[in-house]
Amino acid sequence: MTARAATRLAESIDFSTLTTMTDAAHGAGDDTRSNREKMLAGEPYVFDAELAEHNDRAARLAARFGEIAPHDAAAGRAILEELLGAIGEETVIRGPLYVDYGSGLHIGARSFANFGLVALDVARITIGDDVQIGPNVQLLTPTHPVAPEPRRQKFESAEPITIGDNVWLGGGAIVLAGVTIGDNTVVGAGAVVTKDLPANVVAVGNPAKVVREI
Repeated sequence: MTARAATRLAESIDFSTLTTMTDAAHGAGDDTRSNREKMLAGEPYVFDAELAEHNDRAARLAARFGEIAPHDAAAGRAILEELLGAIGEETVIRGPLYVDYGSGLHIGARSFANFGLVALDVARITIGDDVQIGPNVQLLTPTHPVAPEPRRQKFESAEPITIGDNVWLGGGAIVLAGVTIGDNTVVGAGAVVTKDLPANVVAVGNPAKVVREI
């Protein structure tokens, strides 16, 4: 979680209204929206039975993809089309693939993701065309309050991640909530991207820093 995201979420919670927020999260109060609707709106929410059903569905499809795709590429592709929000032509993902819901993950054409991609798509994850993703990359949209009481109440939120066209994410790279990476940028193996990166640069380290332009 980025410090920026954590601070924003923590500051958004007024302790004087914590009870009201808790009631709303569990279906009481004036806010009649479901927790899923709040989640999709990028607002604090609590994981509940409805979200668990969507999460379980994604887990089943992702597991089936991991079992079938190595032996039947066409069937594996069909599972991804059912699981993901979008997947472009000629894009290849190697299992295992780990997602929260799948529907929030949108991948362009001719992209490639190696083994072990973790894409926690509580908020939307957008991956452009011709992107190369190394093994064990993590794209992490969820955030949690820094303040202890709302965290104890199990509130969470998320911020979207956007990966531009022709980006290369090296193996083990981690991209945190709210980050945008510009076109053609290269992120070194093991880097932790905590803030936006411009187009046409190489960034490495923890936290990731630009070391040169391309």
